[in-house]
Amino acid sequence: MVKIITASFFFLSVYIAYGQPSAQEPLGLALENYPYPFPVYYFKRNIQQQSVAMAYMDVKPSNPNGKTVMLLHGKNFFGAYWEQTIRVLAAQGYRVVIPDQPGFGKSSKPTVVYSFQMLAEYTHALLDSLKIPTVTVVGHSMGGMLAVRFTLMYPKQTRQLVLENPIGLEDYKVYIPYSSIEQEYRKELNKTEAGIRNYHKAYYAVWKDKYEKYVQVQYRWMLNAEYTRLAWVNALTSHMIYTQPVVYELPNIQVPVLLIIGQSDRTVVGKDAVPDSLKNVLGQYPALGKAAAKAIPGARLIELKNVGHIPHLEDTEKFNQALKEFIGQ
Repeated sequence: MVKIITASFFFLSVYIAYGQPSAQEPLGLALENYPYPFPVYYFKRNIQQQSVAMAYMDVKPSNPNGKTVMLLHGKNFFGAYWEQTIRVLAAQGYRVVIPDQPGFGKSSKPTVVYSFQMLAEYTHALLDSLKIPTVTVVGHSMGGMLAVRFTLMYPKQTRQLVLENPIGLEDYKVYIPYSSIEQEYRKELNKTEAGIRNYHKAYYAVWKDKYEKYVQVQYRWMLNAEYTRLAWVNALTSHMIYTQPVVYELPNIQVPVLLIIGQSDRTVVGKDAVPDSLKNVLGQYPALGKAAAKAIPGARLIELKNVGHIPHLEDTEKFNQALKEFIGQ
């Protein structure tokens, strides 16, 4: 009897491990064992003498209207979190292109000098390879900073710009003490599952269990034996955000712009180092949204009450409705 129980337990363990992976299974650095909602393709180039593959989804509608929307993810996310917005846009006839930037999601994790210019140029090359002449660019969080840089570099390729709670609406290095790449790297290595969850909870006005999967991606990456490489890349991209503000260039944008701002958002890059005197001053998105709308010529501002940093997840219906109305113009 003891042998039978032992054998049964062994086969049950194998089934859990290989038949239905547990939530604690390590994730590949390129999310090889993490499913995306649509087929994933790869666009390969060399960056600073390293071979890099940019993963992207290219969702084509059954009844195309001839227009393309490109969705740019935030720092702690990846293209798959746009799923509901992709489905809505495709149903409206839009082709939707969703890249994972180098260093993120299913893309390569090169140890290079990261800049928004480099990411914008790579993204521009992707669109050219797909023979897409113009796009509506939608950027969330860090993707908002990239979307601004892309628009400034490629204004003729940008039909419209939508910024969803973008970071970089204030210059963090003016207020927050400098943290070296090595210091940021150590922070990445010292993260815990609970710490990641608490950080994510601050994104939302109301936390829901369905957001937990994004916590688990970051945590399960940490279980990978090669996590130190990803931790270094994360430190490099944090340094990019801190040192490359776009806020001063907002008046230079010359395409139609929509700002969608969750009013409960208080996101600040480097928040743990913010002086006590500034904790109630920085990251005030109601004020930041108004200031950005004033700075960008002709910009339209939509303010979503009781919504935090990620409106397209927290109030999907209102976000998608605002997006559809703007891009349909």
